[in-house]
Amino acid sequence: MAAYLYRLGRLAFRRRWLFSLMWVLVLVGLGAGAALAPAAPDAGFSMPGTESQKALTQIQQDFPNSGAKGASARIVFVAPAGQKITAAGSETAVDRVVAEISAGPQVASAANPFQAHTVSPDSTTAYTNVSYTVPAKELTADTKRVLEQAVQHGRDAGVTVEIGGTALATPTSAGGATEGIGIIAAAVVLLVTFGSLVAAGLPLLNAMITVGVSVAAILALGSTLGLSASTTSLANMLGIAVGIDYAVLIISRYREERAKGHAPQEAAGRAVGTAGSAVVFAGLTVVIGLAGLSVVGIPALTKMGLAAAGAVAVAVAVSLTLVPALLGVAPRAVLARRTRKGPRRANHDQPARAGRPTGGTRWGRLVLRRPLPILLLGIVGLGVVASPVTQLHLGSGGDGSKPTSTTERRAYDALAEAFGPGFNGPLTIVVDAKGTADPHEAVSTIAKKIAATPGVVSVSPARFDPAGDTAILSAVPDAAPTDTETADLIHTLRGERATITADTDATFAVTGSTAVDIDSAQKVQDALFPYLGVVVSLAFLLLMVVFRSVLIPLKAAAGFLLSVLAALGAVVAVFQWGWGASLLGVHATGPIMSLMPIFMVGIVFGLAMDYEVFLVSRMREAYAHGESPGNAIVSGMRTSARVVVAAALIMISVFSGFIGGTDPLIKMIGFGMAAAVLFDAFVVRMAIVPAALALLGHKAWWMPHWLQRIIPRVDIEGEALNQAPSPADAATAEPAPEPATTG
Repeated sequence: MAAYLYRLGRLAFRRRWLFSLMWVLVLVGLGAGAALAPAAPDAGFSMPGTESQKALTQIQQDFPNSGAKGASARIVFVAPAGQKITAAGSETAVDRVVAEISAGPQVASAANPFQAHTVSPDSTTAYTNVSYTVPAKELTADTKRVLEQAVQHGRDAGVTVEIGGTALATPTSAGGATEGIGIIAAAVVLLVTFGSLVAAGLPLLNAMITVGVSVAAILALGSTLGLSASTTSLANMLGIAVGIDYAVLIISRYREERAKGHAPQEAAGRAVGTAGSAVVFAGLTVVIGLAGLSVVGIPALTKMGLAAAGAVAVAVAVSLTLVPALLGVAPRAVLARRTRKGPRRANHDQPARAGRPTGGTRWGRLVLRRPLPILLLGIVGLGVVASPVTQLHLGSGGDGSKPTSTTERRAYDALAEAFGPGFNGPLTIVVDAKGTADPHEAVSTIAKKIAATPGVVSVSPARFDPAGDTAILSAVPDAAPTDTETADLIHTLRGERATITADTDATFAVTGSTAVDIDSAQKVQDALFPYLGVVVSLAFLLLMVVFRSVLIPLKAAAGFLLSVLAALGAVVAVFQWGWGASLLGVHATGPIMSLMPIFMVGIVFGLAMDYEVFLVSRMREAYAHGESPGNAIVSGMRTSARVVVAAALIMISVFSGFIGGTDPLIKMIGFGMAAAVLFDAFVVRMAIVPAALALLGHKAWWMPHWLQRIIPRVDIEGEALNQAPSPADAATAEPAPEPATTG
């Protein structure tokens, strides 16, 4: 592989304008496709195979006019302090608001709360549910204007009016202003690391092309594949992070090869042949972790994982071709300022300076002197950080997790205060009475038994389908949607189904947003270990091929588990327990979103293997070239520690930028990923890995002879490049300036 990538790097360097133009044309072509493609439909969230999803499907079939796919708005009216909503002035204001909304376009129904009996027991609060004939995305500006004006008229009359539902839902953002701050921080790290504006700018340009191509492809295919906005956000997040990191690795190796005295084109070829090999295998591990999400069986998760995996694959392709092409455009400008300003022959003196101790060298020697204490300290420290994961509670925050500045959150709080905490998460009971002698009697019997179940506050009157043999009930629990008592109630109703339906010949299913959240969490938990088994097994085989070792892949997997558990522990501490939540803009604590842990596991696994490949491949290279195990560790730390630290700081900056967004899933993933990279790069890869290798010695690189004969040999160390120096490599490090041509 190294030889092939070496030739690719030299070709891209030589044909720099051709390769640069190629990626520009790809970006423009996909951008045009994205601009012309129709918007992706709102496919919603489905959880195939769960009781809640089956019940929702039955509702759509038996109640075709239920308006389940149309937009909705819940208008909440709160009387002035010390007054009742039934007072003459307040009631008139409410009647006017409802009348105006009912007369608006695209409205299917809007019941008057005084006629529908949706007034709180203390008569301070009322609400009305507004149903629209079209989904939220298809609501016209005139429809929204009528709704907003009607609400404002109610407020002008002195009544507090808030809006929940999907009709005017506050749009979520991926990162907001903090995303830009994160990229600026990454640029500063690049500038400090390379000491060159050009060298700092190339990784950013590489990431921009990666993100542009990836996002344009997702938008172009969004309507065909049903990709959501979160899919684009995650591809954007990963594209920026790995696009920068992969370019950093190749550029660092190019500068190192230049310091050895190689000519620019030869240095570019060797950089792509060696560092590029690490990029390929690191990218493959990320792709495995993300594509492996398809085994979970959740369509939305599968689409997000495959799209993000595609973004990483694009990052690998762009890095291997565009970076050497850009190096060809500025072969000397990417060098450190001291090197650029010094005499050209000074490059031959760089190897001598390269032997001087660096921070990585000193740290590597310290680890060799105290491997066991460092190993134990790292493991125990991460174990302490990971301890909150034992209290992980999965669910969905909904409107209750939004900031109080949003009208949805204020509507949520007003309803909870007036009608009880369980009002915002009613359970939908679908009673199937087909085949019963008297469907209405059977439904009535089931409704009474459900109402008598401890934890149920009330059960609404049954609503039958046109055939009269299927009914929908709404059961209000006495606990909030995210409380464990509500989950226990759902399990109780399902567990006592046979008793509740006894002698009725009917059955029922429990669904609704709360039940969907609980079923989603259970499905994710059930799929976590099979998923881990798939991705860890595939990555183990891949790393065994790369390092020709059995113990190193095992160590890499163990380190990954430490990193991901510590990151999840930090997420629980902040988003569930509220430690430091206000500092991160988390306005309400609650359960961790169901999809977040398993998606973060996929990303963390890939990125953890990134750093494993970056760091250990240099140690393997030194060991393969004859150094002792201890010296190989020091050599690897000397050449790659600075790059790994810089890459980690860049990723932390990029991921932290997404914490400022309003999308709860992206906010959690951004924080979790930043924490995971921090733990994995600085604790696992920079401390635990070299300490473990120091204790293992030669055994770290052991593999049975029979296995060595079976596993293909991949030249990631670039031995073939050292055996046959290129005749094109000039005797001097800096040839005459090359003309800016594609040839």
